Amino acid sequence: MAENSTTQLKSDAIFDQMKLHLSTDAGKELIKKIALVYQINIAPKKIGFNEKVYVVDLKKGETKEGPYEDGKPDATFSFTDADFVKIATGKMNPQIAFMRGAMKIKGSISAAQKFTPDIFPKPSKM
Repeated sequence: MAENSTTQLKSDAIFDQMKLHLSTDAGKELIKKIALVYQINIAPKKIGFNEKVYVVDLKKGETKEGPYEDGKPDATFSFTDADFVKIATGKMNPQIAFMRGAMKIKGSISAAQKFTPDIFPKPSKM
């Protein structure tokens, strides 16, 4: 079953907000505090299939679509769209998501532990 790669994900809106968030004072604080690069793979339905890839670079303070190209990200996460939205909006605890298999992690565990809902802007209209 060929999926259209321009599938609209609920997560897209969060990454759009993230771009704006990183240019604010709160965003700049995050960059100083965390200074890590996360690659986030979002699948419409099932982890590992038709994933859309985003990079949240908390060293440079940018968010972009596509895989990380400057070496290896500090940690890579894989989620379904629905689970990512729950985590980013604080409705699901990342540790619980990981234990349930709703989140897969590659890379540094200490970097992964700094990946919390706090790095995402609070949803204004989701």
